[in-house]
Amino acid sequence: MSGLVDAHVDQRLLHVRVRGDWWGLLDRLGVTLLVSREYEHLLVAFTVDRGRPRISFLPLPHPSGIAVDRTKGRERVLVASTRNPNQLYEFRPVRGDGSPLLPITSSFYPGSLYLHDLAFVGGRLHGNAVGQNAVVRFDRRGDVERVWWPRSVEIDGEPDFRLNYLQLNSIAAGASLATSFFSASAAEITRRRPGHRSFPVDRRGVIFSGRTREPVVRGLTRPHSARLKDGRLWVNNSGYGEVGIAENGGFMAVGRPGGWTRGLAFADSVAFVGTSRVIPRFRQYAPGLDLDESTCGVHALDTTSGLVLASATWPAGNQVFGVEWIPRSVTHGWPIPMGRQQQRRLRELFYTFRQ
Repeated sequence: MSGLVDAHVDQRLLHVRVRGDWWGLLDRLGVTLLVSREYEHLLVAFTVDRGRPRISFLPLPHPSGIAVDRTKGRERVLVASTRNPNQLYEFRPVRGDGSPLLPITSSFYPGSLYLHDLAFVGGRLHGNAVGQNAVVRFDRRGDVERVWWPRSVEIDGEPDFRLNYLQLNSIAAGASLATSFFSASAAEITRRRPGHRSFPVDRRGVIFSGRTREPVVRGLTRPHSARLKDGRLWVNNSGYGEVGIAENGGFMAVGRPGGWTRGLAFADSVAFVGTSRVIPRFRQYAPGLDLDESTCGVHALDTTSGLVLASATWPAGNQVFGVEWIPRSVTHGWPIPMGRQQQRRLRELFYTFRQ
């Protein structure tokens, strides 16, 4: 966790505005909501502790995907810290009775993986290696293995893992890779690659079937955060600020919460959807958004009506990547609560903590 103790967090980034019965909703669901804010190098958590709102945070370099193992008695949180090199952090609660999540391991991986989403498939941790157009599987020894890729990145029967061609960026995790789905900004290799200003995105995005390795949904624009919920495939159609259901080869928008949609998690009949501002140099990636009206935050949507039940937004925030939840009974979130003397609490935690 090098650099965390001395990390300076701009307090303006933590200032939040709540609309609707945000805290009441979290209280009724009994969850602690976890959010990664990649370009601000922050993990943030919301929960209700003994009837009182609690916001906590932890500085982390460029956090992206979050995966939660909710197996009773073995609860843990995995977070991808993406750039060069990539890191994978594992967090566990100190005691499992609402105490904070603390890092217990950190593994380093090559920057060429360019890790994005994380998910448990068949009980094992997988991630999107966007830089290699593949899905990889992690093991306890710190090894990583490519286990799935779209058929379209094969040339003469051999997959091309050299460069990011498709922006293969999320996992709708099923019981196996064959029953899972994967979103990407493009269906096949072209002369232009993701990140280039001229990379075409409008309605070029797809969702691949794990079984066939071919697109089963087309017409999306920079899709993110594909998820399976009660047998239905959900996805954020980010370039149009939408969240909805993908079926019969197409997409049906359920809601437009107000920004670049990325991050999606379900708790009962509520969908927690992250929204972000659009980085100016990538404004061409959001043809369906009013960039001036886009917000950075998390929104609770009714999955049937699409109505926004409540929101928490950061006026000074920028980018949300991952949204997940863990039972409140297990943990109240990250170790640093919002409030005074945050830096002192951070130093004390990592210099004097004993389990």
